[in-house]
Amino acid sequence: MKEVLRTTDPTIIAWASALLQGEGIATFEMDVHMSILEGSIGLFPRRLMVREVDLFMARSVLSDNEIPTGL
Repeated sequence: MKEVLRTTDPTIIAWASALLQGEGIATFEMDVHMSILEGSIGLFPRRLMVREVDLFMARSVLSDNEIPTGL
């Protein structure tokens, strides 16, 4: 799995996931449960992962929709 997006904004993660899944690209969100350590203040960024074979297409979809990847 390769990282395609890193952000502290959960709405961007949700929007990007919906866009990618609409294109048939499976996603996996990492660091979701870090709020236990940080106290739910949104300090640690979440990462959105895709399969390596989908990486080019995923980056294109996010770029076309002007989603900042944070990478």
